[in-house]
Amino acid sequence: MSGSKKGPLFLTNTLSRKKEEFVPLRPPHVGLYVCGPTVYSDVHLGNVRSFLSFDILFRWLSHLGYKVRYVRNITDVGHLVDDIDEGEDKIAKRARLEQLEPMEIVQKYTNGFHEVMRLFNILSPSIEPTATGHLIEQIGMIERILKNGYAYAANGSVYFDVPKYAEQYAYGELSGRKIDELIANTRDTEGMEEKRSPLDFAIWKKAAPHHLMKWPSPWGEGFPGWHLECSVMSTKYLGRTFDIHGGGMDLKFPHHECEIAQSVAADGAAPVRYWVHGNMLTVNGRKMAKSEGNGFTPEELLSGDHKLLEKGYSAMTVRFFMLQCHYGSTLDFSNAAMQAAEKGLERLMKAVDLLPALSASAQSDADIPGLEARCYAAMNDDLNTPVMIAELFEAVRIINSTKDGKQSLSAPDIERLDGLVRAMVFEVLGLQREQVVADDHKAMDGLVKEFIRLRGEAKGRKDFATSDAIRDRLAALGIMLKDTKEGTTWERG
Repeated sequence: MSGSKKGPLFLTNTLSRKKEEFVPLRPPHVGLYVCGPTVYSDVHLGNVRSFLSFDILFRWLSHLGYKVRYVRNITDVGHLVDDIDEGEDKIAKRARLEQLEPMEIVQKYTNGFHEVMRLFNILSPSIEPTATGHLIEQIGMIERILKNGYAYAANGSVYFDVPKYAEQYAYGELSGRKIDELIANTRDTEGMEEKRSPLDFAIWKKAAPHHLMKWPSPWGEGFPGWHLECSVMSTKYLGRTFDIHGGGMDLKFPHHECEIAQSVAADGAAPVRYWVHGNMLTVNGRKMAKSEGNGFTPEELLSGDHKLLEKGYSAMTVRFFMLQCHYGSTLDFSNAAMQAAEKGLERLMKAVDLLPALSASAQSDADIPGLEARCYAAMNDDLNTPVMIAELFEAVRIINSTKDGKQSLSAPDIERLDGLVRAMVFEVLGLQREQVVADDHKAMDGLVKEFIRLRGEAKGRKDFATSDAIRDRLAALGIMLKDTKEGTTWERG
């Protein structure tokens, strides 16, 4: 199976830096792996965009009739702050700040991640493995890399030997980096005296006595390197060579470059045939970042509770806004763009509602087969959702004109148009009735805030039994209250 009867699918393969016709390794089965979250903090809007891009890929492949095994990992092993070989363990740092056990942090932020994915109607993967669930396999891959001569043990740690690997294989091929340039740009880091080259990276790191997340290994107590888990879990569930690996553009180097090197060094085969990378999200032309003060959480975006937001926006408005930009392009967030998306989505949904009421004529003066072909051509052209959405608004024009008696559609064409629009809007783009989603969140927020008010009144009259009872009953329902100097906030636990 190559593409479908609607035409072949082309994807931009980051490895070749060009659009290539997608031909699965074992048709009609497709293996898709996407780097999932490191669960030590709340999901931010940039994460939502990245996972949405691959949600569309998953949906489109499934729509074309492929049997997709979609694997998205959970990074629940504590890694170092700068993702190389120094700093503080991310999960342990968060556990210390919140006074919780590391695995409590893992569970809390995994739950939060899943809640955000549901909110934006991002489909669950076929398999969602965790790094801690695959430590044996990670140790096994390290042993194979050592056996093949591409790694070395030093002081309880194990390092990947990049120069040795580069003698035979093209390290830097994915990101376009050259070994000499990489060496020139390296800086001294912790453990540098243990490394044979500044380019070498840890695939197993010896744990310091105070390090909380550590496991036994042939080299002593420690923890796996960040890059290793994806090499292990992708090839375990999809085979030593599989179809598509996705992730944000920021992961191209060093993470994905190291993944390739590890898999080739361990098993002698390039792990991925098509590398697909999504681009970043900016705010008013500036990169979204906490340091810039422009990093929204999904909750802030829905409530409008942020200094840069003029109002709150529904999850489906955000989803529709993101789909109006190609996944490989930078997407700039602004209130004006969000409000335009809000109006566009409302117009689209109103047209969908008009479809059942259209009156059929003996003949059609609209080219519905041509419209359908253009929608499929847009999506098969590297998932070009902006062009496909433009075609959907041509469908909106036809629907409105037919309703007003300015255009004619035959009964078969009305049926074909109805099927096309509903498939593209709900199945492929994954849009939902926005008012239902917005009202659900608004109602939940209102109810919880009313309980917070009642709890505050109870505390004010020193009725701590009632205050504690309200907190505990909400916690039992998965609503966690957090008391701060500024007041009480809530989140789903």
